[in-house]
Amino acid sequence: MSWFAPRYTTLWLAVLGTAGFGLLAADDADWGIPALIFAALLALGIVDLLQRKHAIRRNYPILGNLRFLFEFIRPELRQYFFEDDTKAAPFSRNQRSIVYQRAKQDIDKRPFGTQEDVYERRYEWINHSMAPVHIENFDFRVAVGGPDCTQPYSASIFNISAMSFGALSANAVTALNTGARKGNFAHDTGEGGISRYHRAPGGDLVWNIGSGYFGCRDADGSFSEEAFVANATSPQVRMIEIKLSQGAKPGHGGILPGAKVTPEIAEARGVLVGVDCNSPSRHGAFSTPIGLMQFVARLRRLSGGKPVGFKLCVGHPWEWFAIVKAMLQTGITPDFIVVDGAEGGTGAAPVEFTDHVGVPLQDGLLLVHNTLVGVNLRDRIRIGASGKIITAFDIARTLALGADWCNSARGFMFSLGCIQAQACHTDRCPTGVTTQDPLRQQALVVPDKAERVYNFHRNTLRALSELVSAAGLDHPSKLSAEHIVRRISGNEVKLLASLFPFLKRGELLAGTPPYEVYRKYWPMAQAESFEAMLPQTQAAS
Repeated sequence: MSWFAPRYTTLWLAVLGTAGFGLLAADDADWGIPALIFAALLALGIVDLLQRKHAIRRNYPILGNLRFLFEFIRPELRQYFFEDDTKAAPFSRNQRSIVYQRAKQDIDKRPFGTQEDVYERRYEWINHSMAPVHIENFDFRVAVGGPDCTQPYSASIFNISAMSFGALSANAVTALNTGARKGNFAHDTGEGGISRYHRAPGGDLVWNIGSGYFGCRDADGSFSEEAFVANATSPQVRMIEIKLSQGAKPGHGGILPGAKVTPEIAEARGVLVGVDCNSPSRHGAFSTPIGLMQFVARLRRLSGGKPVGFKLCVGHPWEWFAIVKAMLQTGITPDFIVVDGAEGGTGAAPVEFTDHVGVPLQDGLLLVHNTLVGVNLRDRIRIGASGKIITAFDIARTLALGADWCNSARGFMFSLGCIQAQACHTDRCPTGVTTQDPLRQQALVVPDKAERVYNFHRNTLRALSELVSAAGLDHPSKLSAEHIVRRISGNEVKLLASLFPFLKRGELLAGTPPYEVYRKYWPMAQAESFEAMLPQTQAAS
């Protein structure tokens, strides 16, 4: 090879700089610093030539390292200098800014008109009324609790979605729960159990119980009634949520390595310190739709009659239909169902699961809402929804499609100061939100961030009240798909009510559903199993 090839220019400059400044430093010590700088660059160049891992560094010693530097800071460069204001990947600059502004009580108005292309396909808006109403109280709430619930809960229509201690730092959890207590809204624990940081502030909790049964498990990982009762009967626990699946990685379990199982995490989860903590991909306390309903009834009884429901990211439609058939067959209904969209997820997940597994929120919510309407159970069961919900319009649109309340995870993370660095899984979160590093999380000052959590919630609901008022309504629960419009093309718009399928009351029980998903998959569902029951013609072949 030629040592004088242009790609070695930087290396030779380092050699000349080291030699030249070295000679000057021999007579004048002031030249020592530049000599040391060039010597360090020369040492780096020699290391680049000798290493065998990166071809670009061997071919371009010293200079090749810039490639890795720019790759390392690419998210920051993109976010601060090159990112489009309206492109959501996963959240746009405008979406993050509105959270920051409302959390910090800054002005959340924008001059000079919309930045959206109102003639672009999929652009949506809410129709306003010629007779808007005045809404005095924007603390919008929904009563959660069916006929078998003796301790119903009056929930805010905007709450903190499931995020576990361990995924979030102690300071982040404390700030979230403190803000929830001040604003009188609910904080979902995530499946990592109820930690001391959830308990200390005293905010309302939705206890999320996943397949690992953290906080209610025996030594072998199976469900423990005794441990469940000890936590479920706490006055701070207002609802119990069985996690069937989540938007980030539906159908995928996980293991928390023993090295990350600290005494605090072990205390919250009911596991041993330093031992691998397994969260299976499916539950062990039940294996059939009927079993799930019996588990719901069991938890409701053990909790003293508190609302019990489940959370899922919709997958095979026949499995969801099987759960509904189990409700009809047993007469047991959950008090609520939370639909998580595949676009959701605060935790790290395999790329294929993040991008290509699970039903998005809009489609999952419509399927769940319509099915319950079609079997006359919608009045007994409340529906929560989560998945990229940030603004008051996001909430209004989601309620219009059938939800009773909305949850947000990343929205409340932004209110804590998250900058979307997307380093959540590295333990190097720059703002202290998703790290267990005690020094990093010290940067998150709890009193200040708790106030921002409270402000974000309050100001978002205030904005929602203004939207609802403009539509001529006095409560968000009166929103329907008749109020939201979507642009289909440059010269055509449609109401969501005419764009999406909606079942009539009892229509599914009548046996003549007008939509293909019900005609094909409802007959395949069976209350006794999550497996599809094939039509006789297919089974015979």
